[in-house]
Amino acid sequence: MNVISTTTSLAPPAVFEINHVFLVIGLLVAFLVIKTLKDKGHPKRYSTALFWGLFGNVFLFGDISITLFGEQVTHVWVGFSVIAIALLAGFGYVSQGTYEQLSEQQKKQSADSIGNKLFIPAVLIPIITVISTVLLSDINLFGLYLFDQQHITLGALTLACLVALLVGWRYTGGSPLIAVGESRRLVDSIGWAAILPQMLAMLGGVFIVAQTGDSIKELVTLFVTPENKFMLVVIYCVGMAIFTMIMGNAFAAFPVMTAGIAMPFLIEMHGASPAPLVALGMYSGYCGTLMTPMAANFNIVPAALLDLNDKYQVIKVQIPTALMLLTFNIVLMYWVIF
Repeated sequence: MNVISTTTSLAPPAVFEINHVFLVIGLLVAFLVIKTLKDKGHPKRYSTALFWGLFGNVFLFGDISITLFGEQVTHVWVGFSVIAIALLAGFGYVSQGTYEQLSEQQKKQSADSIGNKLFIPAVLIPIITVISTVLLSDINLFGLYLFDQQHITLGALTLACLVALLVGWRYTGGSPLIAVGESRRLVDSIGWAAILPQMLAMLGGVFIVAQTGDSIKELVTLFVTPENKFMLVVIYCVGMAIFTMIMGNAFAAFPVMTAGIAMPFLIEMHGASPAPLVALGMYSGYCGTLMTPMAANFNIVPAALLDLNDKYQVIKVQIPTALMLLTFNIVLMYWVIF
């Protein structure tokens, strides 16, 4: 889990710097910890508070620790924090707290009054992020940029979330305290799965450093003749889907599978066109995203948002579509890359 800032002293100052984003995340998690400790009806409040406390400390104190104690010491305590987080989640010491539940009548009245306007803040986030990234990235007033020039997209996403939050307050008539309190309920309902994307992204980096792609290359030669182009395409596409299901992130699976299969066999040996090959390879990885709970932000979070009784219902509905798309990708890749 690496949330240590990559900004340097040479980076120009900005309104939305990556350190500001980390600080906001850390403060929100700290609020979650305090509210959890105050929740006397929480079945596992101390262990759950410890889980989120370990997670939030990295955001709050990562850079400070590097300044005071150096990178080596910081990496060690962050590593132990990650191990402790995994143990707490793995042994079931993270659970949901207690909340006041609205009656069905209150829910219906709220839904009728807001209607489809509820979706406007959610839609605004990607729209404003894209527009800000494209049009506002170079804004510079007296040497101060709007966004951190090394993390423009994250800065734009932060701005988009703030705008969406203001619009949400306008439509719901809520307040900042209500918004923060509801964020605690949402994160609590998702549980440990909320931090899976960050964990799995770092796991992908570990696999790259460990040269897992070379091991996959050797493994493929044991089962498939390298001259069989169709089977190589099948293994690459299916491998991208399966590895994405394991990693929960197609971006983490992509460099490993591409280095192990696409580069040495399809591109260098058979002269495949790289652009459509890697594009369809990523698309195959997304098919795996549709079929795994490891992609928590795509599959588990929506189930929590919709209060589904079966937290895997989203995945079950998506599986037929994912398999059809994967089959189509295999045929299309074999047809266009050679």
